[in-house]
Amino acid sequence: MKKMIFLLFSVALITNVCAQDFDKNIAAAKSSYAAGNLEDARFAMEQLLNDVDAAIGKEIIKMLPAQMGPLKTNAKDDNVSGSSAGITTGLYVHRTYGLDPKTAALEIINNSPLMNSIGMILNTPLMGSMMKNENQKTLKIQGYKSLLTKNLDSDTGKTSYELQIPMNNTLVTLKVDDTNEAEITGFANAIPLAKIAQIAQ
Repeated sequence: MKKMIFLLFSVALITNVCAQDFDKNIAAAKSSYAAGNLEDARFAMEQLLNDVDAAIGKEIIKMLPAQMGPLKTNAKDDNVSGSSAGITTGLYVHRTYGLDPKTAALEIINNSPLMNSIGMILNTPLMGSMMKNENQKTLKIQGYKSLLTKNLDSDTGKTSYELQIPMNNTLVTLKVDDTNEAEITGFANAIPLAKIAQIAQ
């Protein structure tokens, strides 16, 4: 436990976690552990991990392109946290580009519940062929196996695409409205996937 606390302290320094929150949580973890209150020690450690995930997310946001094709970043909508939609998953980063009707949304999530099913589709040919539908295909983006899903809006007649790129335990999802395969793959190739995979693991 002491080694883990030291490791988290080191990571926090590297990723510039807010010192006050970190110090408060590390002190709470140490005192709870020393008192034998393992439940409170675990809670304080979870808070530390959330702080670290949020700090890593802020570093990832800095790496993302300011623009995807003609679509500019909506920086005010950036969301970085240690949870996704109220569910603690680990690292969560969300960024949008463009304005309606032409938008793109990028999400980066650690430990996504979708990782297993996407991994099965991409890495198990027999299971993948049974799970995929006619609007899905596999392709490689910057060397990573990816799942591309095409969606046709019957009301507008416009096509949107969703590209899911699993990297170790991190899932990168890019959704683009009113687009085509060439455009979404071009956008995806502008994302520094290898750097994100390295910092997010």
